[in-house]
Amino acid sequence: MAAKKEPVEEVEIQGHIIDSLLLPKVLDEILTRGGTYAVREIRLGEKQTDPSFARLQVKAETAEALEDILDAIHDHGASQISTHDAAIEAADMDGAFPEQFYSTTNYRTQVRLNGEWIEVEDQEMDCGILVDPQGTAVRCLPMVHVRKGDRIIVGRQGTRVLPAETAPRQSLFEFMSSAVSSEKPKGVTVREIAATMKRTKQAREKILAVLGPAVVHTGSVPHVCDLIRMGYLNVLFAGNALATHDLEQAFYGTSLGVSLERGLPADEGHEHHLRTINRIRRIGGIAEAVEQGTVKSGIMYECVKAKIPFLLAGSIRDDGPLPEVVTDVLAAQDAMRERIRGVGFCLMMATMLHSIAVGNLLPAWVKVACVDINPATVTKLADRGSHQTVGVVTDAEPFLRALVQELKSEA
Repeated sequence: MAAKKEPVEEVEIQGHIIDSLLLPKVLDEILTRGGTYAVREIRLGEKQTDPSFARLQVKAETAEALEDILDAIHDHGASQISTHDAAIEAADMDGAFPEQFYSTTNYRTQVRLNGEWIEVEDQEMDCGILVDPQGTAVRCLPMVHVRKGDRIIVGRQGTRVLPAETAPRQSLFEFMSSAVSSEKPKGVTVREIAATMKRTKQAREKILAVLGPAVVHTGSVPHVCDLIRMGYLNVLFAGNALATHDLEQAFYGTSLGVSLERGLPADEGHEHHLRTINRIRRIGGIAEAVEQGTVKSGIMYECVKAKIPFLLAGSIRDDGPLPEVVTDVLAAQDAMRERIRGVGFCLMMATMLHSIAVGNLLPAWVKVACVDINPATVTKLADRGSHQTVGVVTDAEPFLRALVQELKSEA
């Protein structure tokens, strides 16, 4: 009786797969999931900037086990050797993909259509891929925006992922891992982040800041204002709280009712944030308050004066909120997607939920620095796929003070 033939598939992986340890990751995934492999071909780059190539034969005991392995290694850039175009299926309803839709990562992805590999636009994790009617362009599509009849990529055939790790290593954070520790050399880290911001500015790419209210509570408003005035902050994402407490400081010199000068609660200070919101709502908005001279300082003041676009996304616990706050979360997501185009660097600070939300929207090639007193914030970012994040465990004020000083010294 003939032995049962094991399911087998050939895959290829290319790029900087050796120094990034990408090839060992793929081989480890195969073995961990019960499969076996044979290296059919390997070509190593002669220089550090040269890409390498490997072709592997992957086997498993069952077709289901092989499919599980192929799914796992696909996200590391190992694609099936195929001469077939990607499969397309029309969506059969609004708001949902076909059952076997291809689920995207935040890494560069290409789709094979009409014999050619096409770059996926608007790269974002946890989306599907929409094919335009002409079959010449593809882009990531959030589930909520699916419309009946949309042409959606299904299955893994004719798709390939180009992980960020396959790119040559840059000087940016090359000495660091995404591991989180309060004992990292922060002076070195600040210098690297400052250098990255300077390169981003020189490349005419945008710098995005995602800020939480602790930026105000810790007395960091002057440092953020310096970043805006020096041209190192081009887009701001925040919530109702950051803007409210920033404006409260401008009106009353307090944040959450605590004097930022004396560090003590002010008389009737617990009312300050609500009175601040009420005043801005009566005027009609933050920009109107700045233009009429009611608001004369602070982060929101500098944003309006410098015409820096800002997006305030609402939450269930917001007071007021301020007129500019987008209370529809899906509308806020879409507005964020629009504003992250052209962003080359993102600084996240003192806000877990906003940081994770924005991390989910950013493609993997946008470098991210996350600064938080809570190590769990950065850990959660990495756990959810934002592996490009470098974490700094520290308070906001000393970090921002050192960052501004470094940027001024490089000017």
